Amino acid sequence: MAITREDLIKHFPRLYHMAEKGTWPSIQKRGLLSTTALLDLYGIKGKEREKIESLRRPDSVCIKHQEYGTTVIRDNKPISDRALDKCLTGMTKEAWYRLLNGKVFFWLSPDRVSGLLSARAYREREHVVLTVDTAKLLAKYEAETTLSPINSGSTVYNPQPRDGTTFASLANYPFNEWEKKRGSPTKAVAELAVNYEVKDIDKMILRVERRQKTRILEVLYESES
Repeated sequence: MAITREDLIKHFPRLYHMAEKGTWPSIQKRGLLSTTALLDLYGIKGKEREKIESLRRPDSVCIKHQEYGTTVIRDNKPISDRALDKCLTGMTKEAWYRLLNGKVFFWLSPDRVSGLLSARAYREREHVVLTVDTAKLLAKYEAETTLSPINSGSTVYNPQPRDGTTFASLANYPFNEWEKKRGSPTKAVAELAVNYEVKDIDKMILRVERRQKTRILEVLYESES
């Protein structure tokens, strides 16, 4: 059975997004852009784009533009091509990477954010963490919102099966099925992803923190409402 907007908000009133250190001013100005949207904005084409958008990125990549300056596209170290070959069906690895790169991702619990911040690949660096009002995001972007039952960007620790149906709209997401399997409504969804971009994310943000692992180093913004 599908999940309604109201039930999604009830179970997950807050969403969380992890971004690179120093990106808050750019996010305020241009919103949250997927990798595909950033490549479009910066005019990246050809082999350079294919390498970023269609292949595993073992390291973060800097792209530059005369007007927009330099921005960092995060690595996808938690994915192994070898493991992806075993758990991905019905599409190529390149198509899967393009699918992921076309979305803006949000976690649905603070524990998942803390887990990622503490992961080996990221724990020595500072990051920006956004806390977002789910109701405000869905009010404008529900039609572009998809849900996933797995961490789609990782194949670490028993990689879960995935294919072109892993991401589903609220109307098509088998929420009750996953709730029964996992024993709790708050475990029935692993990720929320918006297609392409969330341009006005600044109007939906409740709090912005500069963090390293579980330590809050600085509160960069806090909503008054």
